[in-house]
Amino acid sequence: MSQEKTKDMRKVALTSLSGTSIEWYDFFLYGTAAAVIFPKAFFPQDLPTMVVLIASFSTFAVGFLARPLGGAIFGHFGDRVGRKKTLVVALMMMGVATTLIGFLPTYQSIGVMAPLLLVVLRFVQGLAIGGQWGGAMLLVTESAPKDQRGWYGAYAQAGAPVGVILANLAFLGVSASLSEADFMDWGWRLPFIASFVLILISMYVQLKLEDTPAFKALAANQMSTDTTQQTTVAKSPVIEVLRRYPKRIVLAAGAFLSIQVTFYILIAFVVAYGVNSPTVTLSRDMMLTAVLVAAAIMVPSQFYFSGLSDRLGRKTVYRWGAILTGLWGFALFPLIDTGHPVLICVAVTMGLVFLGMQYGPQAAFFTELFSTEVRYSGASLGYQLGAIVGGALAPTIAVLLWNNFGIFWVSVYIALAAILTLISLSQLTETQGSDLME
Repeated sequence: MSQEKTKDMRKVALTSLSGTSIEWYDFFLYGTAAAVIFPKAFFPQDLPTMVVLIASFSTFAVGFLARPLGGAIFGHFGDRVGRKKTLVVALMMMGVATTLIGFLPTYQSIGVMAPLLLVVLRFVQGLAIGGQWGGAMLLVTESAPKDQRGWYGAYAQAGAPVGVILANLAFLGVSASLSEADFMDWGWRLPFIASFVLILISMYVQLKLEDTPAFKALAANQMSTDTTQQTTVAKSPVIEVLRRYPKRIVLAAGAFLSIQVTFYILIAFVVAYGVNSPTVTLSRDMMLTAVLVAAAIMVPSQFYFSGLSDRLGRKTVYRWGAILTGLWGFALFPLIDTGHPVLICVAVTMGLVFLGMQYGPQAAFFTELFSTEVRYSGASLGYQLGAIVGGALAPTIAVLLWNNFGIFWVSVYIALAAILTLISLSQLTETQGSDLME
C-alpha cells in the first residue's frame, strides 16, 4: 500500500476500534451489572440469592435474543445502502439505550416496571450490537489488503476485550471513589451515563469516513446495469443469503459457539462464582480486576493470532484455539478455587488468550465466507445466531449447572461448545487470501 492508503487504512481501523470498544463497553457493562448490581437494584430482595441471580442473568440474555433480529435488519440495509450509514445508526442506538439504563428507577421505586423497562432497553442494546458488528467488521476487512485482512480485522475484534476493560475500569473506578452504600444507590449509574460518548463517535464516522471499496464497486456496478434485468444488489439481501448460503450460515454460527459460551462464562459468570462460591469467598473487586487483567492481555494476543492467520490460514489458528479453550475449561475453576489472586488471573487470562486465537481471525474468516452483495447479511446472521445459541444463556446455564450438579459440569459445558465448534470448522473451507471483489 502507498503511504497515503496506509494512513487512510489506519484511520479506518482505529475508528472501528474506538466505535466497537465503546459499543461493547455498553453491552458488557450490562453483563457486569447483571452479576453484581441488578439483582439488588431491579428485583425483590425477599427471594433466594440464586433465584435473583438467575433472573438478573435472564435479562442479560434478552440482548442476545434481539441480536439475530438486529443482524437481519441491519444486514439488509448494510447490503442495500452501505456499511457506513448502517453502522452509524447502530452506534447511535446503543449510545441512547445504555445512557437511558443509567436513569432507570429501581424496583424499590416503581416495582415490577423497573425490570420490564430494563428488559426493553436491553432488547434495544441487542438490536444495536446485532447491526454494529457486521458494519464495523466490514468497514475494516473490505478496506484492507487481502494479505493483511486478518491483522486489520483484529481492530474490529479487539473492541470486545477493550470493552470489557473499559466496563470493569468504570465499575472499579466508581466503586473505589464511593462508599458501598453510595455505589449501590446511585454510583453504578455513572458508567452507563458515560456511554453518551458513543453518540459522538457515530457522528464522527458519519462525517469523516467513506464506505468500503468493495461496496462502492458494487454500488457503481448496480448503477451501470439499472437498464438491464441483472441487478447486482439483491432486493432482499437477507432472503438471498438464506437461499444461497444456508449451510454456511449455520456452520459459521457453530464455529462461534466455543467463543460465545466461554467468553461470557469468563467475563460474567466467574465474577458471580467468585463472590458467591461456598468453597472460597472472593471480593467483587478482585474478580473484576482478574477479568480486567485477562482482557488487557487478550488484546495483543488477538492481534498476534490474527496476523498469524494471514500466514497459516484462518482455520488452522481457529482450530487450535478451540482445542485449547475446551481443555482449559477443566483448569479454570480449580485455579479460581485456590483463592490466590495471581492464579485467578492466570485462570481467566489463559482462557481469554485461547479465545483470542479464535475471535481474532474470525472477522476475516466470516468476511471471506460470503459474496459482497450479501456479505453484511450473511456474516451478521452467522455471527448473531452463534451468539444467541452460545452466549445468550451461557451465564444462566452455568449457574444452573453449578447449583444442581457442581462446578465441574460448567467445565464440561465449555468443552462441549469447543467440540461443536471443531465439527463446524471441519465443514468449512479455508478462505485465506480470497478476492473479495469476485
